[in-house]
Amino acid sequence: MALSVPELDTPRLHLRGHRPDDFEPYAAMWADPNVVRYIGGAPVTREAAWTRFLRHAGLWHFLGFGYFAVEEKATGAFVGQVGFQDLRRAITPSIEGTMEAGWVIAPVAQGQGYAIEAMRAALAWADAAWPVPRMTCIIEPSHAVSLAIAAKLGFVEFARADGQGSQLVLLERRRQGDQASAGEAARS
Repeated sequence: MALSVPELDTPRLHLRGHRPDDFEPYAAMWADPNVVRYIGGAPVTREAAWTRFLRHAGLWHFLGFGYFAVEEKATGAFVGQVGFQDLRRAITPSIEGTMEAGWVIAPVAQGQGYAIEAMRAALAWADAAWPVPRMTCIIEPSHAVSLAIAAKLGFVEFARADGQGSQLVLLERRRQGDQASAGEAARS
């Protein structure tokens, strides 16, 4: 169990653990209808945002991986989060036990390539620290921007599932040398 969050740097971003002073911009991000449009659909209340915020420390403590706060180097501003979780989702096919990747960038910082830049750093860290054969992510089918980001990061669709009140695209990213997809394995 890792008790501290590694710090990663990209040319424009600093990835680190969430800090208490991140909460206000974090809560504002999750309350924005444009941010949650494809993630549950409803703005997150301040109280629910606090619960989500506290979950980050628990992920790192109990699983040894979790979400990084994304800080813009030029301004020091919190601009989103990227990373991994295992939420034991009740979806079929199950992705439980995988490192489920995710990214959320605040509206003020969207359109600048931050999600890809930050996730590439997070994936490089995960590939070195957690040599798992497969990572997953889930995205609503109508979220074209996030699906494009996933593709650029090497994720490919392997199934569709009902979950969170809507249909979801389930994607996976295989480590180099382990290219068989879940779909291919199921057909074998």
